[in-house]
Amino acid sequence: MTTQEIATKWAEYCRTGQMDKALLELYSQDCVSLEMEGAQGFPQRVEGMEAILEKGKIWESMVEEFHGLEIEGPIVAGNHFTATMKMDITMKGRPRGIDEEIALYRVENGKIVSEQFFYAL
Repeated sequence: MTTQEIATKWAEYCRTGQMDKALLELYSQDCVSLEMEGAQGFPQRVEGMEAILEKGKIWESMVEEFHGLEIEGPIVAGNHFTATMKMDITMKGRPRGIDEEIALYRVENGKIVSEQFFYAL
């Protein structure tokens, strides 16, 4: 698949709540996931599908209720794509709010090989 095809499919999976399917279908087994320095509850860098799936479980354990997601994009440039994600979410111990982040992805050989997230801490 091209970067545009992967980006379009990634956005479709996210919009329909199928993030696990996106991970298993679109990501390289050796993918790297990067969080902001100082992110609460997450290591700054994890490598490999198993570690990324575990990171997802950690995030899910922090969520009290997920109310919705809005994706803007994706925007493709070469072998990268980006999108904004606005999550209407209630995290445990926090009031309901909108968490907004920018996600940046790199594609090689038809698979996502890295993801990086930018958001307010």
